[in-house]
Amino acid sequence: MNQVVITGCTGFFGGALTRTLLSRGVKVYGVDLSEEKLGRFRAYDHFTPVIAEFGEYERLPEMIRDPDIDVFYHLAWAGGFTTAIRNYKLQMMNAAYAGDALTAARKMNAGKFVYANTYNQYEIINFLESETFEPRYTCIYSAGKTAASLICRTLAHNLGIEYNAGLIPMPYGENNYSKQLVNVVINSLNHGKAPKLVEGNNLYDLVYVQDIVDALTAIGEKGKDKKEYYVGHRKLKTFREWMIEIRDEIAPEVELKFGEYKDNQQIDYSKVDLDALYKDTGWECHYALRDRIKGTAQWVADHIAWTP
Repeated sequence: MNQVVITGCTGFFGGALTRTLLSRGVKVYGVDLSEEKLGRFRAYDHFTPVIAEFGEYERLPEMIRDPDIDVFYHLAWAGGFTTAIRNYKLQMMNAAYAGDALTAARKMNAGKFVYANTYNQYEIINFLESETFEPRYTCIYSAGKTAASLICRTLAHNLGIEYNAGLIPMPYGENNYSKQLVNVVINSLNHGKAPKLVEGNNLYDLVYVQDIVDALTAIGEKGKDKKEYYVGHRKLKTFREWMIEIRDEIAPEVELKFGEYKDNQQIDYSKVDLDALYKDTGWECHYALRDRIKGTAQWVADHIAWTP
């Protein structure tokens, strides 16, 4: 890759991807909401800031007049992973914004469109197939993500642009300001408190942010057209095993409270091809949790307020 567009370039994934590609000499058109956020990349002469609201994505071909875009990465998502995941109107708007981004990519003659999807799409598939499924509020967010996937795949097919997506499981790492579970657990352990957890016998995955960035890079360079790839470990652990590993590294004296809540994530991993991304691109997870979780815990301690 020589030139890319990245929406949400100052977010958790977007910021890490932007820094990584800039460090490799790739020219980046970084799309985000404010001059202040985009200023962090001003030191790179091959970074071009593009200030655009979500509703302005249709105008991106006017803002970025470059005929040689290799990959258009759509990582932006209004509201992020906050209480906004319950806002069904916003989630449906996000799906429409994704369609606008893909349409803009096609008008730019970008070589490929890569979308940051969620592995919770597999939970939505289970939702559609089961009459006894008990949906969580997270399913509203996941439904928006899945709708965006279906819209973009349809547009890509009919407009004639290559399409890929990464189905991303629970991430961890520095610069994650969200209230995702891993941050809540780390914050509790940082203060010597036992977080209340589910029983945790279900399969689960935790992936370091740089692994996610490297996967998105591999997808942009080598992903096969129209495929959506699971971005995670090829061998999974249970939720309980992951939480124990985090506890052992941060606060080994804390006794975890498993079984305080009902196991409510309903993903059938037998339907997930854990090896597809490795087979097509050679990518697989490189960073071990035991080597990265303490750095993440320190970042959380420095940047996220403790709320008992």
